[in-house]
Amino acid sequence: MRLSALLPALCCTAALILSFLCLFAGHKKGFMEDYHVMTLNTSRIGEGVVNSTLGSSDSPLSSLWNLVPDSIQNDVGEAAGAVTEQLGIEDFYSAHLLDYCYGQFTPAEAANSTLSLSDIHKSVTGCSNQTAMFWFDPEVILEQALNKTGLGITLDDLEWPEDIQRGLDALRIVSITSFVLYCIAIALIFVALVAALPAIFAAGRLAACLNLMVTILAFLAIGLASALVTAVSVKGSSIINQYGNDIGVQANRGNKFLALTWVATALMFITLVTWSVELCFGHRKRQTYAAGKHG
Repeated sequence: MRLSALLPALCCTAALILSFLCLFAGHKKGFMEDYHVMTLNTSRIGEGVVNSTLGSSDSPLSSLWNLVPDSIQNDVGEAAGAVTEQLGIEDFYSAHLLDYCYGQFTPAEAANSTLSLSDIHKSVTGCSNQTAMFWFDPEVILEQALNKTGLGITLDDLEWPEDIQRGLDALRIVSITSFVLYCIAIALIFVALVAALPAIFAAGRLAACLNLMVTILAFLAIGLASALVTAVSVKGSSIINQYGNDIGVQANRGNKFLALTWVATALMFITLVTWSVELCFGHRKRQTYAAGKHG
């Protein structure tokens, strides 16, 4: 058994598992929901509605104010929560590669004097259908939620910034491309794993060369996929935070997901380096060993 070939096989196995987890994280309720690409926090969108309604009796949202109980109308926080519930909008929407999940923050939407931020957790209500080359479009998702209420309120009434949609639309092709690259990377990593197994028991420069070529392709695929999805996560959340703050909308990038995908990339880099060393120095070591044996 050649230990120098065992390391690439182990790295490929781990990278393959991590790549699959990246692709299928959040594909159903309760499965790695925390490993999202990006999360849209809409729990405070009701505050913008309350402030708009309090500031003008002619606001198109004034009909919502009549649905808020009189006992909490003087408490902006509670009133905002009641308004958000009436709008039919969930507290959060988490974007994944195949779908999005949604739900409520428990036990409350925001920290206060008696509740710290660390005590607030996400409770997932459900997830959308899995779709290949899925694109997270918050404008469509929120419009659908508003339409279900039958109140006749649109995102325009909530003063949803067009800059958010324009910024996210620019990232759409990047997100779709990253999905395709993840699929290609998984296939290539699997091929690299299969090619590495015979090399554990049989030495040969040709085998090392073949493994190196496949590993280079797999590393490029997972590396590009990781880079593109990082751009979507970081830039997308930045755009939402820049333009959505005025209406109480925020976004958080998926640091756990990014850690997962970059670890997979690092493992394939280790595999690449190992095969490079094996190709350059393995044959020389065997020649030295043979010369010493017959000398």
